[in-house]
Amino acid sequence: MREFWREPLSEEQKAQLIDALAQQVVKRGLSAPAILFLELHKPFAFIGSQAGIVFSPFLAPFFGFDRVDQYTQLLSERDNWERLVERIEELTEEQRASRAKEQNR
Repeated sequence: MREFWREPLSEEQKAQLIDALAQQVVKRGLSAPAILFLELHKPFAFIGSQAGIVFSPFLAPFFGFDRVDQYTQLLSERDNWERLVERIEELTEEQRASRAKEQNR
């Protein structure tokens, strides 16, 4: 059986995971619901990450063990939730600005 959180994530890995997740949220147009969810559930960050581990037998076939391991570790810290919210907001603002430029042409 594989072990979770064997090695801590580096700051670079955290930044990459946060950026990838934020891009997927914005790409699907789920910025507002995602931010609301993250803000409401921030106090339960660690519990949520532990739930991810509990449900890993069901998640791993779809996402892969390494991804489940990385994201549960990432989301176990409240600071990373805040960083994710900030990145979603940044990408949403960039998307709005690019759409505004296109409309002005």
